[in-house]
Amino acid sequence: MSLIPATILTGFLGSGKTTLLKRVLSEAHGQKIAVIENEFGEENIDNEILVSDTTENIIQMSNGCVCCTIREDLRTTLQDLAEKRRKGELDFDRIIIETTGLADPGPVAQTFFMDDEIAEQYLLDAVVTLVDAKHAAQQFNDRQEARRQVGFADQIFISKADLVSAEEVDALVHRLKHMNPRAPMRTANFGDVKLSEVLDLRGFNLNAKLDIDPDFLKEDDHTGHKHGHDHAHEHEHSENCNHASHDQDSHGHHHHHDDDVKSFVYRSKRAFDPAKLEDFLGSIVNVYGPRMLRYKGVLNMKGTSRKVIFQGVHQLMGSDLGPEWAMGEQRESKMVFIGIDLPKDILIQGLDQSLI
Repeated sequence: MSLIPATILTGFLGSGKTTLLKRVLSEAHGQKIAVIENEFGEENIDNEILVSDTTENIIQMSNGCVCCTIREDLRTTLQDLAEKRRKGELDFDRIIIETTGLADPGPVAQTFFMDDEIAEQYLLDAVVTLVDAKHAAQQFNDRQEARRQVGFADQIFISKADLVSAEEVDALVHRLKHMNPRAPMRTANFGDVKLSEVLDLRGFNLNAKLDIDPDFLKEDDHTGHKHGHDHAHEHEHSENCNHASHDQDSHGHHHHHDDDVKSFVYRSKRAFDPAKLEDFLGSIVNVYGPRMLRYKGVLNMKGTSRKVIFQGVHQLMGSDLGPEWAMGEQRESKMVFIGIDLPKDILIQGLDQSLI
């Protein structure tokens, strides 16, 4: 039996998760979706789209989807659903987990990797995060959970963009990109999004595609900040950057905030020494794992003609051999780290020292 794809839907209170979910559930896509809701969510799926309330916590919906609220922990609920599916008591193709507005998606994502039984039955597809354009700035300033939700995202939808000016949306996008340059962003009014932007995103797939917003990289090129040896690092702009050239930067007007969730990109044309890199990343993950939200890279490793793909969530890290480097393709390692107050200098220094 193939693995059941799972999507984590997250976003701060009032960002429109339930609206998006209703839209996904009521669309005629022919897929049977099981929804797991954290039951103290601010607004449960309303009864119009539910067929009947049963004595159990699993409810069938009018379009054949199923819905359940979490009684114990997520793990038990996932086990329960998979078992009912195996026995033919429930029919569904995939699951969507709607987290509460205050939840940190990290532990939810980790459940799919840390628990062998869950990992044998489910495949974590992606974390989809909704951001409320009207209240996001305040939420990011006040609440770390809101910032973490952005750091984890594989896809970001900006809701309520119609309630603010184009400049405000622009400033929000700019801020989001510095937290997470690898998640595509779209505006979504009233949950109106394409299903292909929510499901089967393969955000946790170890594949050779490393999506880093190209503008995010371009923006830093004007600093001309290059290392003497054959590679450049792009850093995110932030007020605590120690390069004078960043301070008088043309995007200064966005820089009144300095979020603790930040990303930076490391690139090198020199190959990595596999043993050194493994030691370094292992020690970094050991110390800073809880603060490392998502990290991902396509690596040029000494001793193999294939790309090495790696990624991680908190302390969990995995790598895999990807496709061959193509003839004439520039062999270059690219890594993106997204985390909370990560020690960029230590990371850069350690990665530099892991090159051959």
